Amino acid sequence: MSDTTPAALDHALLPGVALGYAPVIDRQRAIAGTRLTLVPLRADARIDHAELLAALSATWPKGGAVISAQGEALLAALLAQPPAEPMQIEVPAFIAADAAHADAIAALKGAGHSGLLKGLPNAPLPAAVAAVFKQVVLEPGQAGPAGVAVVHAGVRGADAIDASFKVGAQIVIGWPMDGSYEAPAGATKTEIAADLQVIMELMSRVDEGEDVERLEQTLKRDPSLAFKLLRYMNSAAFGLPVEVSSFRHAIMLLGYARLKRWLALLLTTASKDHSMRPIMYGAVRRGLLMEELAASIEDREQRDEMFICGLFSLLDHMLKQPFEKLLTSIPVPERVRQALVDESGPFLPYLQLVQAIESESVFDYRERADALMLGAGEINACVLRALHKAAQLE
Repeated sequence: MSDTTPAALDHALLPGVALGYAPVIDRQRAIAGTRLTLVPLRADARIDHAELLAALSATWPKGGAVISAQGEALLAALLAQPPAEPMQIEVPAFIAADAAHADAIAALKGAGHSGLLKGLPNAPLPAAVAAVFKQVVLEPGQAGPAGVAVVHAGVRGADAIDASFKVGAQIVIGWPMDGSYEAPAGATKTEIAADLQVIMELMSRVDEGEDVERLEQTLKRDPSLAFKLLRYMNSAAFGLPVEVSSFRHAIMLLGYARLKRWLALLLTTASKDHSMRPIMYGAVRRGLLMEELAASIEDREQRDEMFICGLFSLLDHMLKQPFEKLLTSIPVPERVRQALVDESGPFLPYLQLVQAIESESVFDYRERADALMLGAGEINACVLRALHKAAQLE
């Protein structure tokens, strides 16, 4: 894979901060964006503001992200000098009500930014400040001001997301998965969609080393999947030296072993169920992030396996089957099976670190990073590169 990473992301970044991320989900379960959370690891952590702005610009060159900077000093610096690209900046109500920040907040709108108000102020905000906020983050059950869309953040689990939308939230920031998938009591057998079955069959045939003609015949049963596979292969995120023009060409260029990587990506993103879009969002970023965390490993095969491990780590939620059953019909490397089924093996600590980043838990982040002897700056660079590459795929 050629490197398409911007120079601003090719070194350790923001060592005093723990980065977390989550999807911004609308009522149709479409992904409206990504929220990046910045949590100082120490109260006195110093942030290189120029480096932060460069990293945000490199990750989202067209803007569109939600930035949640924890800690008054970090947020004040971001308000005073926001990114050049249009972003939505999350501001706690007590900061928005502070006259010391009024001019900086009011200036956001003119610079193309918008605000996301976290909580409700005790008194009405000045008109110029209030005009910046069109959305407010509230606890479930709280009523929002007239004309302001309600957002629920930090929501975990599909049922919790459904509940937030039912009580009037327009946007939810969080994750539909909460732990491993467990089939409800009395649940009947889940039928896997025909297009996903084609990919699973193709993966099995590739694993068995069948000839190209038979593989092509399998893929031709669903031309839309063939088109999507070629689109992925030719994307900037997985930049290849030449354009892939056919499935046969892909096999000649990649070989069977590396083809499994693209088929794994296709399986994880091919569901037509709209409710699965946040899961697919999470799976792609897990795969890319685990691969980035493995960048220092010289073994190409192991890096590809870590990519597949991250991708498949949400397949149980997507296909509504526990891993013990699911991975009997989908061929995966033994180290991937160990992590997903046995919760053991060399890939598990990396998967646990990714889960800690998703949960935005500084305690878990520190514990998992220390276990792998990784510094925050190194992890942050991996997070931002993965988010950048994921955006190129979509």
